[in-house]
Amino acid sequence: MKPVIFSTILFLIAALSCNPDTKKETVPADTEITPYTAETAPPHPSWVPGFPMVMVGNWDAMPLFSRRRGGEPEWQEEDYRKQHSEETVIKLKEMGATLMMLHFFKGYGLEAEKEHIEEAKQLARLCEKHGLRVGVYVGNTISYETFLAEEPDATDWFAPDYLGKPIRYPGTQTFRKRVYFMHPGYIAYMKRVVKNAIEDVGADYIHFDNTNSQGQHAVFFHPMAIDDFRTYLKNKYTPEQRKERFGFREVRYMLPPKWDRPLSTIDDPLFQEWTDFRCQKMADYFTIMRRYIYELDPEVAVHNNPNRGLNGANTMWYQSIDMPRLKYLTDFIATEEGNSASVNKEGVLISRIRTYKMTRTLDKRLTAVNSSKLELAESMAYNRQGVGIVNYLQTGIAGLPREDYTLHAYQQDYIRFFHDNFDYYRDIQHMADVAVLHTYATMAYNNDRPYESTFLFEQALIQEKIPFDIIFDDNLKDLSKYRVLVLADQECLNDEQLELVRDFVNRGGGLVATGTTSLYTEWRQRKRDFGLKDLFRVEAPEWHGRGSKEDILAIPVQKNQVGKGKVVYIPSVTPSVQKPPAALMTSQYWKLPVNWNELIESVQWASGNNLSLAIEAPQTVTMELVEKEDHSAMILHLLNYNDINDSVNNIKVDVLVPEGKRVTKVSVLTPDGENEQNLQFSESGERIVFTVPQLLTYNMIAMKLE
Repeated sequence: MKPVIFSTILFLIAALSCNPDTKKETVPADTEITPYTAETAPPHPSWVPGFPMVMVGNWDAMPLFSRRRGGEPEWQEEDYRKQHSEETVIKLKEMGATLMMLHFFKGYGLEAEKEHIEEAKQLARLCEKHGLRVGVYVGNTISYETFLAEEPDATDWFAPDYLGKPIRYPGTQTFRKRVYFMHPGYIAYMKRVVKNAIEDVGADYIHFDNTNSQGQHAVFFHPMAIDDFRTYLKNKYTPEQRKERFGFREVRYMLPPKWDRPLSTIDDPLFQEWTDFRCQKMADYFTIMRRYIYELDPEVAVHNNPNRGLNGANTMWYQSIDMPRLKYLTDFIATEEGNSASVNKEGVLISRIRTYKMTRTLDKRLTAVNSSKLELAESMAYNRQGVGIVNYLQTGIAGLPREDYTLHAYQQDYIRFFHDNFDYYRDIQHMADVAVLHTYATMAYNNDRPYESTFLFEQALIQEKIPFDIIFDDNLKDLSKYRVLVLADQECLNDEQLELVRDFVNRGGGLVATGTTSLYTEWRQRKRDFGLKDLFRVEAPEWHGRGSKEDILAIPVQKNQVGKGKVVYIPSVTPSVQKPPAALMTSQYWKLPVNWNELIESVQWASGNNLSLAIEAPQTVTMELVEKEDHSAMILHLLNYNDINDSVNNIKVDVLVPEGKRVTKVSVLTPDGENEQNLQFSESGERIVFTVPQLLTYNMIAMKLE
């Protein structure tokens, strides 16, 4: 018998023999996993809300990792020693850095990494001496060659996939294995790691890296995870509900689904429940970690790296990451999605704007590696109080010597501008007319049409400079700040959500819906007709059977006055570049949709033609509008994504002034040239109009209010 087949048989026998009534505890007995709520969640550490995030770090620099990974130059350790010098810390401080993330735990074991941890402690003291906050890196793989010498029982933590093979880090780093993170032994060990970081190193925040791969599918084929899945189903549903869900009540012998290909729709109830289970287990793990950190020191922040942000991937299905479930579990979110600010050769405007907006909705700050003017400007405009990661010490800055921890002149100009004008970046509230909804069930169970329609509708709003937020299920409960709600093929809506949408419209809100919106239940079961038929006033397309693709209605755009509100139904968001079925909705497909003008006109009509902002500028210019929380100023950020080729001149801006306020001064501030230029403006009722003479890369327009 072949070894792989034999190991698979043994694994399946072990999995099938798991009995939920006699299973091991998957978390320490004294740990109660009670989800946080708005009322019970710990607040941000007191230093976080007003902190200007300019981050540097050397989290992958320790020689133990570099030697084992290989491929480093012979002078790598010399660089490593230099990174730990006071001279380097002073230089980082002078460049404007405010936080340094240190190497700390890479998974070799606290004993194996003891020497490097001691060096991290010494570097932390230097950072504190010179006014830098300190973060520490915590990985989630186990470098078993050294770790097992310290913790032999850790072999039980390692996760096999459905072929019985260990799950390893991608590429050639086969010495790094994945674990089932809810194993009680692993949780207990990671608590030791966190405690060491806080009590010995004095960390101001803990960075948990690569959350996305920590929750990859294969991890959940660990026998304990299978057992947990059965228990989850048993506890989530009553016997009668399980019968309604699966056709039967028994779940003791259910196994996770084998998945080895991309999916367009996720219709199998087992696949759906497995997705929700995995997302919940990730949330459970970080609930444990967040609670433990808070108990040790409430002033220590949490930094989580789900990796992809909102880049077009179904993170719930692929990565066990439901971003709203992280809302109360972290203070900072990292992204490694790519999508560097640019306009590509096909004319597609590429940005991380969606991820910034998502992070803002969750009341978090985003960190990304930013080096170009546009990347820095994008973070300053759309992020909360930060320019991101500006120097990754172990690789240096492109175009500069690796060991010279300096920045390009333009980077120094932008960071200086950020610090000099930090009052305009802190204590702000975002002014958005439009809310674009991402429902969990829709975005978790269909990888095609909802992603196409939602991302392309957002692209139209971005490039046409309409102020909008990205919102999630819970945000439907309070839409009072918005004029228009956009449901772009949000097909899976439950009864409560349907009523919340109706209530918003009846109270005077505008609704723009497209395609299959409200045509499915939260279990993605097809309805006979639209759940919001009373608002759309159109008949649903004919159903062609299980697995069939929904027809696009051959009707014009429908506009209706409903109660005090206005409703628009658009049959389709029409892509300019068609995404293949089951492919990720990545930036290559973000070209403005064919009917972008129709989408924008519908939003304007639904708002009563009274949006807060109108800007006459090319579609390669984007904006963000915010207001100081004390109502002392409005701030308009303008970004030119075509800055390499052209400046933009004479941009006309028409802004609605907040009720009870008047504008007394309009000033242009920019890191690109002449700073603080006062502009003439005219008043027309509740609005003001002015012209911005020139935009190179980034302008900030400050409108003083009285």
